[in-house]
Amino acid sequence: MAENIKIQFINMKRTIIMLAALTQFAFATVKADDVFKHDRSRWLEIAERSKPKLHKTVVYPKAVVKAVKDASAFQGWRYEPAGKPEDVFKSNFRQVRSVTFDLGRHAVGYLSLHFKTLNNCQDAPIRVRVFCGELPAELNTPMPEKWTAGLSRAWMQDEILTVEQMDTTVTLARRVACRYIKVDLLAESYGFDFALDGLSFTAETSAQTDRMELAETCPPEIRKIRDVAVNTLQECMQTVYEDGPKRDRRLWLGDLYLESLANMYSFQTHELTKRCLYLFAGLSSEKGIIYANSFETPKPHPQYACYLLPYNLLFISTLLEYVNATGDTTTGMDLWKVGKRQLDDALEYVGENGMFNTSHRPSWLFFDWRDGLDVNVCMQGAMIFALNQMAELTQRLGIKEDIGKWKKLERKLKAYALKNMYSSTRKVFLSGKDKQLSVLSQVWMIKSGVVSGKKAQTALRTALTSAESVKPGTPYATHYVIDAMLVSGMKNEARQYMIDYWGGMVKKGADTFWEAYDPNDDFISPYRFSPLNSACHAWSCTPVYFIHKYPEIFQRAD
Repeated sequence: MAENIKIQFINMKRTIIMLAALTQFAFATVKADDVFKHDRSRWLEIAERSKPKLHKTVVYPKAVVKAVKDASAFQGWRYEPAGKPEDVFKSNFRQVRSVTFDLGRHAVGYLSLHFKTLNNCQDAPIRVRVFCGELPAELNTPMPEKWTAGLSRAWMQDEILTVEQMDTTVTLARRVACRYIKVDLLAESYGFDFALDGLSFTAETSAQTDRMELAETCPPEIRKIRDVAVNTLQECMQTVYEDGPKRDRRLWLGDLYLESLANMYSFQTHELTKRCLYLFAGLSSEKGIIYANSFETPKPHPQYACYLLPYNLLFISTLLEYVNATGDTTTGMDLWKVGKRQLDDALEYVGENGMFNTSHRPSWLFFDWRDGLDVNVCMQGAMIFALNQMAELTQRLGIKEDIGKWKKLERKLKAYALKNMYSSTRKVFLSGKDKQLSVLSQVWMIKSGVVSGKKAQTALRTALTSAESVKPGTPYATHYVIDAMLVSGMKNEARQYMIDYWGGMVKKGADTFWEAYDPNDDFISPYRFSPLNSACHAWSCTPVYFIHKYPEIFQRAD
């Protein structure tokens, strides 16, 4: 009996020891997995200290407009003048019933409406529908009876207001991004008349003075493109670089890279770039992998489980460009390991032969909103570019790290691309098992330095002109097309491509540049409903970067 008790005690003791060991191991594992545990709080504090002040401007409507259905207008609708706002403000709104105001410019902020009685006292509430839109078609395209679009119906900027008390100002709780504001009377009392006797818009942005000027030789059409690009950037510069102030209203890493480039050649608000870099670092996963985007409210947090590997690699480039622009090596040294962690993660998908294996799909491999785009070649190029950028960043910061290993890998990946992805007969790079020809495949092979000069020019021109080639579908992708043209020496073609593409949006009425644009398809939309598209989108602002970085190309006289 005593012996049995002893045995049970020993077994119990062993169990306790094992459980304790396992607990300790588990705790140690958690600690080990959270690679940036000791930096997170400090990084987020730096991000908070770098938060910019929002500058407010009150904007009043410039005109009353009416919608005109016009097949020649962008998406089939345009506005034409229909009166003065002050005449509406003096009128009985029961007779007006519906009115559309034009602010005269795109604005981001808060809309206020003032109502007052005109005769008898108010004996019942009134109800109005307020619809804010960036484009004419946004306010005039019928809503589907059954919502089947790819994003929430709630992104549409229409609100129902019930006004229970007259002689009052009603401010929409929701921040909106718009140029046009439509107010419709939905419900009224016949016991009194009232007026919508005032409307104002408090616009917000963290952008201040545009510090760059154009040469006198700069052609008018490029001046206009540049102005619209600056407006786009300004509207997206809030307390972070937002992708779009209408939707999704959050910080995306791919957008950050392009916005930061544009900011360098316009507002030069480098503190905002610093804030965003620190937010991404502080909000990374326990393994140190950056989430593709993040929210600011109710407190900073990422969109969990949303990873875009090509975007992660752009953290390296964004940090490098920031350090080069500001000389802030302290931030560079602090965040270098975050960039390295993204590269290390990506390299896990590179085989001994030097091929990036996209079949494993480590994350969403996004390069463009173009259906059917094969990204094998693009991803190979993005990896090569990242290796180069990491080596340059490390050298720039004077960090004692063996950059030779990255250079060796870069050469291996380049060799694989030339041997296995380049068609010597067609003089282009072909992607995937179906040997797809696309513009972006050539772009990323050029940007990564796999080909250059005449070889690069031939590949890009072939892809741009071939009927079978998959063409870019967004300004985001088109930025890299222009970049590749400049890198390969296609200076005049880059200039004309910008004029044709971004100038095409200007001719169709853009005062800020759009999220998606295809010159041959006005209704292109990743969401199956074009009014959901953002008509002011961060990744579309980069003409300002090109125009000022290469003045000899873009600012010269025609």
